[in-house]
Amino acid sequence: MPFLRMSARTLFERGNGGGLADELAQQYRSALYRLPSPGEYRSWVNSLPALAAVLRDAELDDVEVLIEQKLPLTSLRADAILAGSHPTTGRPSYVVVELKQWSAARLVPEADDLCLVEGSRNHASLHPVAQVRRYCDYLQDFTNLLSDEEDVVTGVAYLHNAADQDVDDLFTMAEAKAQLFTETTRGALIRYLQTRLSPQSGSLEADDLLNSPVAPGRQLMRVAADEIIRGDNFRLMDEQQIAVSLVKRAVDRSRTSDQKEVIVISGGPGSGKSLIALHLMGHLFRNLRTAFHATGSKSFTTTLRHVGGQTNDRIPKIFRYFNDFERAERNGLDVLICDEAHRMRLRSSGSNAPASDGNHRRQVEELIDAARVPVFLLDQHQVVRPGEMGSVKDIDRAAHARGCLVRHVDLNNQFRLGGSRAYEHWVLRLLGLEAGGPVPWEPDGNFNVLIADSPQEMEQYLRAQHDAGYATRMTAGFCWPWSAPRNDGSLVEDVVIGDWRKPWNAKTIAPGAPASSLWATEQGGFGQIGCIYTAQGFEYPWNGVIFGSDLVWRNDRWESNKAESWDGSLTRTSPQEFHQLVRNTYKVLLTRGMAGTVLYSTDPETQAKLRSLVAAGTAESL
Repeated sequence: MPFLRMSARTLFERGNGGGLADELAQQYRSALYRLPSPGEYRSWVNSLPALAAVLRDAELDDVEVLIEQKLPLTSLRADAILAGSHPTTGRPSYVVVELKQWSAARLVPEADDLCLVEGSRNHASLHPVAQVRRYCDYLQDFTNLLSDEEDVVTGVAYLHNAADQDVDDLFTMAEAKAQLFTETTRGALIRYLQTRLSPQSGSLEADDLLNSPVAPGRQLMRVAADEIIRGDNFRLMDEQQIAVSLVKRAVDRSRTSDQKEVIVISGGPGSGKSLIALHLMGHLFRNLRTAFHATGSKSFTTTLRHVGGQTNDRIPKIFRYFNDFERAERNGLDVLICDEAHRMRLRSSGSNAPASDGNHRRQVEELIDAARVPVFLLDQHQVVRPGEMGSVKDIDRAAHARGCLVRHVDLNNQFRLGGSRAYEHWVLRLLGLEAGGPVPWEPDGNFNVLIADSPQEMEQYLRAQHDAGYATRMTAGFCWPWSAPRNDGSLVEDVVIGDWRKPWNAKTIAPGAPASSLWATEQGGFGQIGCIYTAQGFEYPWNGVIFGSDLVWRNDRWESNKAESWDGSLTRTSPQEFHQLVRNTYKVLLTRGMAGTVLYSTDPETQAKLRSLVAAGTAESL
């Protein structure tokens, strides 16, 4: 949904002064739980009147303007989408508008889709034509109304403070679906809009766009092999594309440059880290570059090998583990992509083991040394085991000590979770991982948060989603033993809550159940309960989370209890470290869903706290 919707005439009448920007700021705060940045506010004050004046001079007063329109299944927003009818065909027609206050910009050398904006202190920005063209493609890919239509969506980037001569470099990018205009070419922009939109009212077309069903995104694992072989499954947006372009540029320069580059890409769950990794692997794979993808997660690597191997038996060989590079040749690879880098250990031979056999390097140093271009993708809030030490600070320190140039990309504007940044912040506040304490969940139309009054109710609701064709999983804190299968292969129902009993995910392949490493992605996984080690790194539309007695709400704060945990790696930690890691664990479990999460706690006081925060949503009510 847009922050505001109005006709072009109303936008012109209201655009001057701060009233419209103030209203947008209120909508921003309601949607994202924080105030817009000063730069965002200035853009509304300065850029929207410029757009309004263009629409007035184009005599398109009745075109509908969707301001700060959210793109489906992401937190990204287009500055504006113009909705109306085509002047020739009468068919629906939409123009995505990206407004820039830039006065001067130039291309980054040897990277035709990145640019440097005057005053940006060498921070690369995505070329505005590349940005708006991706917005158009993404909108069409994920909106049922538009998916089968030809020539229904185009885009314009309007640099209303710039003259052609000050952004001359940028005109080298030509796209059929996206056009670049400046103050110099304002007249050409007016004429272009008149070829895309008629003067008729666009209210019905805006209604249709806003009411159109959103097509669900394809799950990452199911298209991994196709991405590597053909590279056309994923649509990269904004910082995702910046990250990819920076890596490609570093690879192209690596064999002639005297300075090694390390790329560090950080972001929350679903921000696109693994998508970027697979896209890069596909690009490198097709261009005969030597590269490996490495993680510290058995489940994630096993799944990538399994899915990739079904299409091409070469693919599993490129998915490795961090500790495979302990003795790697220095700079023997073109690229090493370290996915889930927050799971790095102190040393490859053991989390706290002393240096041995003459190898005094830490694991982060081994990974940096192994490739001409090391790439690290991480989320520091997903450290869930003692000895995991991957952080931006550690990577920076190790890279700088080796004389490397470090480039950072922050993906935190882009989240899975139905594009609900509000839910991500709600989880961080709930668990005390972000200051301010728990707050009530306010439904935002992007993500569903429900409370089940029993595990039976949770299972019943999630089974209905499962039977409707949505991949669905149930997870829990590690508060029950995990037994090996019986002699006949059947699973022991270890997770017992009253008269409700379920097995953990299978340690090995069992009748009707996938192996634990494939629990999150293979058929049959709904019948077992997943834990942190099988859920981390994966996503599925509907997610159930059972809070166990290792983390309970007491006296207006969280209390953790090692005695209630069956996770041997955590129970050996100090009380302070356990308290941090167990909350990180639940944070990971709570952020696996793309459409919604159902919560339940085995502890009555904790259940009451959750109920007080999510009063409007129950599994039974839906």
